[in-house]
Formats: sequence, C-alpha cells, structure tokens
Amino acid sequence: MNHGIRTPGLVYAPIGIIHSEHRVPGETPIQPVYAGNCRGTVEVYPEYADGLRDIEGFSHLYLIYHFHKAESPKMLVKPFLDDVERGIFATRAPCRPNPIGLSIVALTGRGGNVLQVEGMDILDGTPLLDMKPYTARFDTISVTRNGWQDDIDDTAAERLGKRGYRGSNG
Repeated sequence: MNHGIRTPGLVYAPIGIIHSEHRVPGETPIQPVYAGNCRGTVEVYPEYADGLRDIEGFSHLYLIYHFHKAESPKMLVKPFLDDVERGIFATRAPCRPNPIGLSIVALTGRGGNVLQVEGMDILDGTPLLDMKPYTARFDTISVTRNGWQDDIDDTAAERLGKRGYRGSNG
C-alpha cells in the first residue's frame, strides 16, 4: 500500500517551556474548559522572543506541545468521558503515535519572553512546540456533531474533566 511521501527523520525542537501548578497527571484537568482559573506561564526561549511581537493583541492562544509524560501509543483507548473503547483519533488522549497536545488558553499578560495564561490544563515542564493566536474570524465554527461525546451528560463531563484537580476552581 502506498502511504504517500514520508519525511524520514522528521524532528521538531521546543521553542519554549510551559510552567503550571500541575505536576501529577491524574490531578490535572483534562481540557482548558475544566481548568478555569488555573494559571501558568509560557516561557519562550530568548532566540524566539522576537516572534512574540504583537501577541498582546490577542485574547487567546493555541498552545501546541509535546506530551512529554505520555504512555506508549495505543490505537484504542477509554476516554475520560466514556467506558467504551474508542479509536485514538476520535479522542484527545495523549497516548498518540505522535504525542502532540493542543490547548486554547487565555492570554492575560506578557513580561518579555514570558506569557501569563489562564485555563491551563498542561503539566509543568511541558515542551512548547509552537503557538498560534486564536482568531474568531477564522476559528469560530458552529459545531453540529460531536461524535460519541454528544451522548455524555454535561454534569458528568465536568466532574470527570476536573479529575483530581483541587485548586482554586476545583
């Protein structure tokens, strides 16, 4: 079977590091929506600091990062909201073939090469691969289907999403 062009030795290097209060995976909120007032910082390495110019004009950022504490890849997982195994690509579980994470956080401030953010659902010490501004003009989508998640009760999702987090909004 022809899988198309593959890029041998594809390598990404971190552009910074994410700092948060979260040190234990099982006590870290699952998604930013359940991380509420969880604050953290995004330290961009000095050689990339010029790339932060004009970032203050955006209310939210996409953080793209490496799940540095992810388990080995699995193609079937039981997501936190469900007791049924699902395909990894129908979930946001970290045990992916390429353990890349994506979170939308609120940008609350900047001091040089360090950004202050809220809605932090990321473990302390996580390598930052990239970030992009959230832009309502391009990114707002009226979703009509959420797959298997449409069957999950909102109250249960919130309880499960906060996991063992006991911080200021837990």
